[in-house]
Amino acid sequence: MHPKLSRAARWLLCCGGPASGEDLSDEGSGSLRWGFSLRELRSATNSFNYDNKIGEGPFGSVYWGQVWDGSQIAVKRLKNSKNGTEVEFASEVEILGRIRHKNLLSFRGYCADGPERILVYDYMANSSLYAHLHGPLSAECLLDWRRRASIAIGAARALLYLHHHATPQIIHGSIKATNVLLDLDFQAHVGDFGLIKLIPDGMDHEKITSENQRGYLAPEYIMFGKPTAGCDIYSFGIILLELTSGKRPIEKSGSVKTYGIRNWVLPLAKEGRYDEIADSKLSDKFSESELKRMVLVGLACTHSEPEKRPTMLEVVPLLKGESKETLLKLEREELFRPDSTVSSQGTSTPEGSTDSAPRKDQELGGA
Repeated sequence: MHPKLSRAARWLLCCGGPASGEDLSDEGSGSLRWGFSLRELRSATNSFNYDNKIGEGPFGSVYWGQVWDGSQIAVKRLKNSKNGTEVEFASEVEILGRIRHKNLLSFRGYCADGPERILVYDYMANSSLYAHLHGPLSAECLLDWRRRASIAIGAARALLYLHHHATPQIIHGSIKATNVLLDLDFQAHVGDFGLIKLIPDGMDHEKITSENQRGYLAPEYIMFGKPTAGCDIYSFGIILLELTSGKRPIEKSGSVKTYGIRNWVLPLAKEGRYDEIADSKLSDKFSESELKRMVLVGLACTHSEPEKRPTMLEVVPLLKGESKETLLKLEREELFRPDSTVSSQGTSTPEGSTDSAPRKDQELGGA
């Protein structure tokens, strides 16, 4: 353990992180080890063997590992991390150890050895939301409606904590289905929070983000390249629409045209055709009122005007069904009126294609 961080590390080990504005039951319970040696992580991952690799993202590769006590870990070997001393890197990642919430991926520690910069997290046995909706686990149909509703609320609570209770406030900047991890009980744990801070100042943050956020980027981020809480909320809204429909954020229709999920869902929601939005894999086994609620909140979160999006303080009670008056007010918004064209116009996607709303009888390309 580096001497500069010994006090902070001891405090974290004893106390499990700082108290937040939320109830203490929301704090994470994962164990914080803090310091790992490169030798130990090589042993845990079989020398970062390809067969141990479980993911690849803009920040680096992720490997499954098992440490001496038998516990499983996820080891993120960073690429393009800031080339600084061990002390500088440790100072940057110290904040990750302070952020503790049951719906955030638990951070166990780090390794800074020579050029290596490695982060260690709890291993999530059920992979990611992406894997279950669109990836290798989608054929197994393990996400029934009860699990989807729980995942939505869990991920929302994680963002609520980052935006309103973490000190300092954290803008995630990379909310997407691959960063919503699922544990053995299919509870949501949001990962990759705070990693934007580790990208070197000389690198193109916008390029790194846009290349890995197809369909999730808010219009203002595409225009200005600056992540905000509103951008996180927009991305989360896309995830809600994915959970309800099973569609990808961007689908191809034909050889050239692409459609964004929001502009496919919105016309159907305006006409109250929620049964047509529902993922066919649910086999009509879902709560109509809950699905409608999730769709409405998802569309509100993806409003093209940032100031008209709800905050996460509003989103969580809406998803939990605790704000019925607010939901009714939301349903009466101009955005959802059948004759309204507000916020349903095409917007430029990161690929430069056009998100345009399909005709009422036009389907998206298959998910």
